[in-house]
Amino acid sequence: MGRGKIEIKLIENPTNRQVTYSKRRNGIFKKAHELSVLCDAKVSLIMFSKNNKMHEYITPGLSTKKIIDQYQKTLGDIDLWRSHYEKMLENLKKLKDINNKLRRQIRHRIGEGGLELDDLSFQQLRSLEEDMVSSIAKIRERKFHVIKTRTDTCRKKVRSLEQMNGNLLLELEKCVIHPQFLFHDEGDEESAVALANGASTLYAFCQHHSHMNIPHHHGGEGGFKDDLRLA
Repeated sequence: MGRGKIEIKLIENPTNRQVTYSKRRNGIFKKAHELSVLCDAKVSLIMFSKNNKMHEYITPGLSTKKIIDQYQKTLGDIDLWRSHYEKMLENLKKLKDINNKLRRQIRHRIGEGGLELDDLSFQQLRSLEEDMVSSIAKIRERKFHVIKTRTDTCRKKVRSLEQMNGNLLLELEKCVIHPQFLFHDEGDEESAVALANGASTLYAFCQHHSHMNIPHHHGGEGGFKDDLRLA
Protein backbone atom coordinates (compact mmCIF):
# COMPACT_ATOMS: atom_id res chain seq x y z
CA MET A 1 0.00 0.00 0.00
CA GLY A 2 1.25 3.46 -0.82
CA ARG A 3 1.40 6.34 1.55
CA GLY A 4 -1.76 8.31 2.07
CA LYS A 5 -2.02 11.87 0.82
CA ILE A 6 -1.09 14.41 3.49
CA GLU A 7 -3.07 17.60 3.68
CA ILE A 8 -0.77 20.61 3.40
CA LYS A 9 -1.59 22.83 6.36
CA LEU A 10 0.02 23.98 9.58
CA ILE A 11 0.74 21.14 11.99
CA GLU A 12 -0.90 22.13 15.27
CA ASN A 13 1.10 19.86 17.57
CA PRO A 14 4.48 21.56 18.30
CA THR A 15 6.33 18.26 18.76
CA ASN A 16 5.03 16.80 15.49
CA ARG A 17 5.78 20.10 13.77
CA GLN A 18 9.41 20.04 14.93
CA VAL A 19 9.85 16.38 13.92
CA THR A 20 8.42 17.06 10.47
CA TYR A 21 10.63 20.12 10.05
CA SER A 22 13.77 18.17 10.93
CA LYS A 23 12.92 15.27 8.59
CA ARG A 24 11.98 17.43 5.61
CA ARG A 25 14.90 19.78 6.15
CA ASN A 26 17.34 16.88 5.99
CA GLY A 27 15.54 15.61 2.90
CA ILE A 28 15.83 18.99 1.13
CA PHE A 29 19.52 19.23 2.03
CA LYS A 30 20.08 15.72 0.65
CA LYS A 31 18.35 16.65 -2.63
CA ALA A 32 20.36 19.87 -2.86
CA HIS A 33 23.60 17.94 -2.38
CA GLU A 34 22.63 15.40 -5.04
CA LEU A 35 21.71 18.19 -7.46
CA SER A 36 25.04 19.91 -6.82
CA VAL A 37 27.09 16.74 -7.38
CA LEU A 38 25.14 15.19 -10.28
CA CYS A 39 24.58 18.35 -12.27
CA ASP A 40 27.62 20.43 -11.22
CA ALA A 41 25.20 23.14 -10.09
CA LYS A 42 25.84 25.96 -7.64
CA VAL A 43 23.31 25.53 -4.86
CA SER A 44 22.74 27.67 -1.80
CA LEU A 45 19.92 26.88 0.61
CA ILE A 46 19.14 28.89 3.76
CA MET A 47 16.37 27.96 6.18
CA PHE A 48 15.09 29.51 9.42
CA SER A 49 13.02 27.49 11.85
CA LYS A 50 10.11 28.72 13.97
CA ASN A 51 12.65 29.65 16.68
CA ASN A 52 14.79 31.59 14.17
CA LYS A 53 17.48 28.91 14.18
CA MET A 54 19.32 29.00 10.88
CA HIS A 55 20.25 25.95 8.79
CA GLU A 56 22.27 26.29 5.63
CA TYR A 57 23.60 24.20 2.77
CA ILE A 58 25.94 25.47 0.10
CA THR A 59 27.87 23.75 -2.67
CA PRO A 60 31.34 22.76 -1.42
CA GLY A 61 33.99 25.24 -2.53
CA LEU A 62 31.60 28.18 -2.60
CA SER A 63 30.46 30.74 -0.02
CA THR A 64 27.15 32.42 0.58
CA LYS A 65 28.67 35.78 -0.36
CA LYS A 66 29.81 34.45 -3.75
CA ILE A 67 26.35 33.09 -4.44
CA ILE A 68 24.70 36.39 -3.49
CA ASP A 69 27.20 38.37 -5.56
CA GLN A 70 26.43 36.22 -8.58
CA TYR A 71 22.71 36.58 -7.89
CA GLN A 72 23.04 40.36 -7.72
CA LYS A 73 25.21 40.44 -10.85
CA THR A 74 22.69 38.33 -12.75
CA LEU A 75 19.74 40.56 -11.85
CA GLY A 76 21.73 43.71 -12.38
CA ASP A 77 19.32 46.23 -10.87
CA ILE A 78 19.49 45.04 -7.24
CA ASP A 79 22.24 46.22 -4.88
CA LEU A 80 21.88 44.08 -1.77
CA TRP A 81 25.06 45.31 -0.12
CA ARG A 82 24.19 48.98 -0.61
CA SER A 83 21.09 48.78 1.55
CA HIS A 84 23.01 46.84 4.17
CA TYR A 85 25.77 49.46 4.12
CA GLU A 86 23.25 52.27 4.56
CA LYS A 87 21.75 50.55 7.58
CA MET A 88 25.22 50.19 9.08
CA LEU A 89 25.89 53.91 8.54
CA GLU A 90 22.59 54.80 10.20
CA ASN A 91 23.40 52.60 13.19
CA LEU A 92 26.89 54.13 13.40
CA LYS A 93 25.39 57.63 13.48
CA LYS A 94 23.10 56.66 16.37
CA LEU A 95 26.02 55.21 18.30
CA LYS A 96 28.05 58.38 17.75
CA ASP A 97 25.18 60.52 19.03
CA ILE A 98 24.90 58.38 22.15
CA ASN A 99 28.66 58.55 22.66
CA ASN A 100 28.70 62.35 22.33
CA LYS A 101 25.81 62.66 24.78
CA LEU A 102 27.58 60.49 27.34
CA ARG A 103 30.82 62.43 26.93
CA ARG A 104 28.95 65.69 27.42
CA GLN A 105 27.34 64.37 30.60
CA ILE A 106 30.75 63.32 31.92
CA ARG A 107 32.19 66.77 31.23
CA HIS A 108 29.20 68.33 33.01
CA ARG A 109 29.84 66.23 36.10
CA ILE A 110 33.53 67.07 36.32
CA GLY A 111 33.04 70.73 35.32
CA GLU A 112 35.83 70.47 32.78
CA GLY A 113 37.23 73.95 32.22
CA GLY A 114 33.92 75.48 33.31
CA LEU A 115 32.92 75.82 29.66
CA GLU A 116 30.65 72.81 29.69
CA LEU A 117 28.57 74.39 32.48
CA ASP A 118 28.14 77.82 30.91
CA ASP A 119 25.45 76.71 28.48
CA LEU A 120 23.31 75.08 31.18
CA SER A 121 20.24 76.80 32.64
CA PHE A 122 19.58 77.13 36.36
CA GLN A 123 17.14 74.20 36.28
CA GLN A 124 19.65 72.04 34.44
CA LEU A 125 22.36 72.92 36.96
CA ARG A 126 20.03 72.09 39.82
CA SER A 127 19.11 68.76 38.23
CA LEU A 128 22.80 68.02 37.72
CA GLU A 129 23.50 68.79 41.36
CA GLU A 130 20.72 66.46 42.52
CA ASP A 131 22.05 63.68 40.30
CA MET A 132 25.53 64.09 41.76
CA VAL A 133 24.21 64.07 45.35
CA SER A 134 22.26 60.90 44.60
CA SER A 135 25.31 59.30 43.00
CA ILE A 136 27.48 60.21 46.00
CA ALA A 137 24.94 58.63 48.36
CA LYS A 138 24.95 55.40 46.35
CA ILE A 139 28.76 55.35 46.25
CA ARG A 140 28.98 55.95 50.00
CA GLU A 141 26.45 53.20 50.68
CA ARG A 142 28.39 50.77 48.54
CA LYS A 143 31.67 51.77 50.21
CA PHE A 144 30.26 51.16 53.71
CA HIS A 145 28.89 47.81 52.56
CA VAL A 146 32.33 46.75 51.31
CA ILE A 147 33.97 47.92 54.56
CA LYS A 148 31.40 46.04 56.68
CA THR A 149 31.85 42.88 54.63
CA ARG A 150 35.63 43.00 54.99
CA THR A 151 35.36 43.74 58.72
CA ASP A 152 33.03 40.80 59.29
CA THR A 153 35.39 38.54 57.34
CA CYS A 154 38.37 39.66 59.45
CA ARG A 155 36.42 39.09 62.67
CA LYS A 156 35.51 35.57 61.57
CA LYS A 157 39.18 34.87 60.82
CA VAL A 158 40.20 36.21 64.26
CA ARG A 159 37.60 34.03 66.02
CA SER A 160 38.73 31.02 64.03
CA LEU A 161 42.39 31.64 64.94
CA GLU A 162 41.50 32.12 68.60
CA GLN A 163 39.62 28.83 68.60
CA MET A 164 42.56 27.09 66.94
CA ASN A 165 44.90 28.60 69.53
CA GLY A 166 42.69 27.36 72.38
CA ASN A 167 42.54 23.86 70.88
CA LEU A 168 46.33 23.79 70.54
CA LEU A 169 46.76 24.82 74.17
CA LEU A 170 44.40 22.04 75.25
CA GLU A 171 46.39 19.55 73.21
CA LEU A 172 49.58 20.94 74.76
CA GLU A 173 48.27 20.41 78.30
CA LYS A 174 47.36 16.83 77.42
CA CYS A 175 50.88 16.21 76.13
CA VAL A 176 52.65 17.50 79.30
CA ILE A 177 54.80 14.74 80.80
CA HIS A 178 53.87 13.96 84.44
CA PRO A 179 56.87 13.49 86.84
CA GLN A 180 55.81 9.93 87.68
CA PHE A 181 56.57 8.91 84.09
CA LEU A 182 60.17 10.22 84.28
CA PHE A 183 62.47 7.38 85.29
CA HIS A 184 66.10 6.42 84.77
CA ASP A 185 67.13 3.04 83.46
CA GLU A 186 70.60 1.76 83.75
CA GLY A 187 72.61 2.52 80.64
CA ASP A 188 70.04 5.04 79.40
CA GLU A 189 71.19 8.22 81.13
CA GLU A 190 71.42 10.25 77.87
CA SER A 191 67.75 9.58 77.06
CA ALA A 192 66.70 10.57 80.56
CA VAL A 193 68.66 13.85 80.35
CA ALA A 194 67.15 14.68 76.93
CA LEU A 195 63.67 13.96 78.22
CA ALA A 196 64.21 16.18 81.24
CA ASN A 197 65.49 19.04 79.05
CA GLY A 198 62.46 18.76 76.80
CA ALA A 199 60.12 18.83 79.76
CA SER A 200 61.88 21.93 81.12
CA THR A 201 61.45 23.73 77.79
CA LEU A 202 57.78 22.76 77.65
CA TYR A 203 57.29 23.99 81.22
CA ALA A 204 58.86 27.36 80.36
CA PHE A 205 56.55 27.71 77.34
CA CYS A 206 53.47 27.03 79.44
CA GLN A 207 54.69 29.47 82.09
CA HIS A 208 54.94 32.16 79.41
CA HIS A 209 51.34 31.58 78.33
CA SER A 210 50.08 31.47 81.92
CA HIS A 211 51.26 35.08 82.39
CA MET A 212 49.11 36.01 79.34
CA ASN A 213 45.97 35.01 81.32
CA ILE A 214 45.24 31.99 79.15
CA PRO A 215 42.76 29.70 80.99
CA HIS A 216 43.84 26.19 82.00
CA HIS A 217 41.58 23.22 82.34
CA HIS A 218 43.44 20.92 84.75
CA GLY A 219 42.78 22.20 88.25
CA GLY A 220 43.75 25.82 87.65
CA GLU A 221 47.15 27.44 87.25
CA GLY A 222 48.69 25.87 90.34
CA GLY A 223 47.63 22.35 89.43
CA PHE A 224 48.94 22.75 85.89
CA LYS A 225 52.32 24.01 87.16
CA ASP A 226 52.53 21.14 89.63
CA ASP A 227 51.98 18.66 86.82
CA LEU A 228 54.81 20.28 84.85
CA ARG A 229 57.26 20.50 87.74
CA LEU A 230 59.96 17.81 87.49
CA ALA A 231 60.60 15.56 90.52
